[in-house]
Amino acid sequence: MSETPLKLFNSLTRAIETFTPVHEGEARVYTCGPTVYNYPHIGNMRAYVFADVLGRTLSWHGYKLTHVINITDVGHLTDDADAGEDKMEKMAAQKAQSIWDIAKHYTEAYWDDVKALNIRQPAHWSVATDYIEDMLDFARSIADKHCYELDSGLYFDVSTVADYGRLARAVTDEGEGRIETVEGKRNAADFAIWRTTPAGETRQMEWDSPWGRGAPGWHLECSVMGGKLLGFPFDIHTGGIDHREIHHPNEIAQNQAFCGCGGLDDAAHSGARIWMHNNFLVERSGKMSKSSGEFLRLQLLVDKGYHPLAYRMMCLQAHYRSELEFSWEGLGAALTRLKRMVMQAGRLADAEAGDPSHPKFAALLEKFDAAISDDLNTSIALTALEEALAVKKVDAGVKRAVIERMDAVLGLGLMELTRKDLRVRPKNAEITEADIEQALSDRKAARAEKDFAKSDAIRDDLAAKGVEVMDGDRLGWEWRLTS
Repeated sequence: MSETPLKLFNSLTRAIETFTPVHEGEARVYTCGPTVYNYPHIGNMRAYVFADVLGRTLSWHGYKLTHVINITDVGHLTDDADAGEDKMEKMAAQKAQSIWDIAKHYTEAYWDDVKALNIRQPAHWSVATDYIEDMLDFARSIADKHCYELDSGLYFDVSTVADYGRLARAVTDEGEGRIETVEGKRNAADFAIWRTTPAGETRQMEWDSPWGRGAPGWHLECSVMGGKLLGFPFDIHTGGIDHREIHHPNEIAQNQAFCGCGGLDDAAHSGARIWMHNNFLVERSGKMSKSSGEFLRLQLLVDKGYHPLAYRMMCLQAHYRSELEFSWEGLGAALTRLKRMVMQAGRLADAEAGDPSHPKFAALLEKFDAAISDDLNTSIALTALEEALAVKKVDAGVKRAVIERMDAVLGLGLMELTRKDLRVRPKNAEITEADIEQALSDRKAARAEKDFAKSDAIRDDLAAKGVEVMDGDRLGWEWRLTS
């Protein structure tokens, strides 16, 4: 267990703070999960890699972790700024399918990506529609003092809580300009707690309420599930930086109202002591958006021959609060780095893990601990892991124990991965692995006989079929499939 204080950046205070748990020995974390109307793109998945590393770091520090990730299957509109159509209803109409089938399909697709990226299972997957009665109870409890009714539903009056918008640092005299304009709203930033189904319309997901038949607003669900499963205040709330501007300020306002709390000079009044946000993944071609057609989802990376954990490596190479630019070249470099580590770790596969407290590794474990405890500095932690893999003339069991300890935080699965695992067959490849190995065997024999014309012909034939022969590759990988 680490003795180094864990320092984390709190988006609410805009400062690095020492983590002090609300409940001694425990860490309670809530992560804003996906809206399951479509496949997650890799930018979405960066948020869950970050949250996973946070949870693993809390475990490294010896805390008993309770992690909640929600599944939004109702209430999230097509514009995050509380405007437009419900994303779930819209996709169900486009696909001519039941909204419940849409939610099931895309939830399972998200879980597949979670597994592929070696993200640990949380204590709870909280599904929004399982908590409708709790949402109604929550809304009733704050309605009299903090809400008002319009024909379109129940709205939260942001002027009834102190310091609204402090998290976003975006409040002006005119209010938040991205919020939907609704006739009758008291303040521009007021937002829907409950949306009443318009007369003459029927939703696939709607429930009776004191404010008419309809559905909850997107912001309500996270307040309800976070409070119910973790208790107010809990330790840490995470999400993508896009949530920092509207969704999380609205969630905080609801939490303040529900708890009867004062202003946000005391961060615990927000519902969580620390709010953490990962920055964007950017892709210069603009294909990150789900509206761009073939957007960048994890399966596309696999279809092009990249193992999913190459993307995890790519995320770990940058600080979670920095923008991360995606490129195929960068992903290839991350895969090469992962291959190198897997090759080195593979030499320890037959060793029984020993005692990691060996003098040769003391400084490296300290370096790793200091990095991961410094607001999750995974880039430096990775270098410490690489340096540990390079240590020579030491018992293999001791070395394995050190690698396993470090990798328990970074989550690359080094002791489980093999060279064969990392040879992912591109979707458009027309040649089998057995054919490749036979061709390479024939080429090796031709070179041994100094029949270089035949050797070159085999190489050219493989290249035409998307196989790059890597003569002299220091990693010893010999070939790779290209897409």
